[in-house]
Amino acid sequence: MRSELTILKLGGSVITFKDKPLTPNMPAIRRLAHEIAISGSSPLIIVHGGGSFGHSLAAEYKIAEGLKNQGQMIGFSKTHNMFARLNMLVVEALMDVGIPAVGFAPSSFIITRRCRIIGLHRDILDQAIKTGFTPVLYGDVVLDYDQGFAVLSGDQIAAKLAVEFSAKRIIFGVDVDGLYTCDPKVNPEAHLLSEVTTSDLRRISALVGGSRAVDVTGGMMGKMMEIMDPASKGIETLIINALKENNVYRALRGEGVVGTRIIRG
Repeated sequence: MRSELTILKLGGSVITFKDKPLTPNMPAIRRLAHEIAISGSSPLIIVHGGGSFGHSLAAEYKIAEGLKNQGQMIGFSKTHNMFARLNMLVVEALMDVGIPAVGFAPSSFIITRRCRIIGLHRDILDQAIKTGFTPVLYGDVVLDYDQGFAVLSGDQIAAKLAVEFSAKRIIFGVDVDGLYTCDPKVNPEAHLLSEVTTSDLRRISALVGGSRAVDVTGGMMGKMMEIMDPASKGIETLIINALKENNVYRALRGEGVVGTRIIRG
């Protein structure tokens, strides 16, 4: 049975300046917190990316390649700490507008095998939602059965939660208007795709490619691969530009907004 839960994923490129290490986009974070608050969307789980908080560290210590030497151990700790710092900024902004937000470190209840989630202890999130809290998760470094540790993207977390909780919808807030025929940041001929089917996604992901900034989780291509599972199960899936004022508000309210809707088919 489909729940009324909404999963909102805010990209790291939205809440940080990805070309400036450890630099949050505080105006965007505060605006988004306000839009979420006035939307009245509930129940809601928020997941955000790491952006410039940690991806450069993860790349420096080669965390995505798994544990190969003891020197990477401190890199894992530093990377997790940076992601957690960004989470605190997001949670504080949400609390400032009256949302009872609580940060949850994915590394504390999620484990992977070869970078894919295979263990997710959902009881604590279940109880938090039932109590009336808004859980705020984030892309994190986690323990991995096969390779010691791994980088876990916020996109994979958001998609997994949508399926696990039979969410009504999942909204991805990124730094472009949606999916395009090619990268709109480098090709002026790119055209926005307002609606695509799940069978189109693999072809589109090959055209879109990865992120141009330092991103150890796969950029837009990684996002496309994660979207397939919830969309194929009939969960409403929408990609919008969260840098544009009121887009997140309208999407949470179910109002019309420029973006890309992914439908099963």
